[in-house]
Amino acid sequence: MTGPTLSPLLSLPGAVAGNGVDAPVAAHYGSFNTEQRTLESGEGFVDLSHHDVVRISGPDRLDWLHNLTTQFFTGLPPGVWTQALILSPTGHVEHELRGVDDGESFTAFTEPGASGPLLGFLERMVFMTRVEVTDVSADIAVTWRPDGTYHLVPRGQLEIFAEAAGPACGLWAFEALRIARGEPRFGLDTDHRTIPNEVGWVGTAVHLDKGCYRGQETVARVHTLGRPPRRLVLLHLDGSENRLPVRESELLLGDKPVGFVGTSARHHELGPIALGLVKRNVDLDATLTTDSMPAAQEMVVDPEIGLHVRSRR
Repeated sequence: MTGPTLSPLLSLPGAVAGNGVDAPVAAHYGSFNTEQRTLESGEGFVDLSHHDVVRISGPDRLDWLHNLTTQFFTGLPPGVWTQALILSPTGHVEHELRGVDDGESFTAFTEPGASGPLLGFLERMVFMTRVEVTDVSADIAVTWRPDGTYHLVPRGQLEIFAEAAGPACGLWAFEALRIARGEPRFGLDTDHRTIPNEVGWVGTAVHLDKGCYRGQETVARVHTLGRPPRRLVLLHLDGSENRLPVRESELLLGDKPVGFVGTSARHHELGPIALGLVKRNVDLDATLTTDSMPAAQEMVVDPEIGLHVRSRR
């Protein structure tokens, strides 16, 4: 795959580009606080066109995905969005994707830059099945509406979509609301040791009633016995400093490292917030420190049962 393509919506009035992996789209269009309120009111859309997009076609695609992933794909109706994971044999999350089937192919998006490793894995798993896997990032763009739905838009029609779906709201507003809901981003709020039970993906990306898949033993054992090794928390950061913590900064309890910080944002009501992954036995009432900032914890994943308990609305 070639490098990320800059979104044409960066030419909209007030658009300011993001940074890091999110640089190809707008961080905001003038006021990320106003844009958060717009999204919370049910209006507008968010440009996620920097995400990689893959397409899996062929008559065996759904059964093939059913066997490879944590999700129940067999019989998936057209038009129904779903999230799935691919795990290591020991249950660690290696790939994450969200997509929809149209009756002929399943089209899914991943994090920016993640399609290469995902395609490499999928291509090795094709064997004799009637499946074809392609990268369609150059042709398809992802957008999000505040009703919680994603939309796949032909990249050449993104500006037409924006005219009909506006007002455009930037990624900073989207990220603030996502973090407040306690929804992690793969590779940014997770690491190579993450299992689904730690970050609230059981029940959404992991279907508990399907048959065997790679890594199932770990997920099922932790789901049955509870007490995952770590848990996702919402961090309320000290707002006295006009900055956010560096991603992957250690979370400290006193001088002892107990986890790390993932993504962070400024929420229009909650103030500066972040997601963190901490050891299960850390007291939820304990104030942690990260990047020299105090951070109070709020439960996202219950440390005893390993399930997401924060409202996703």
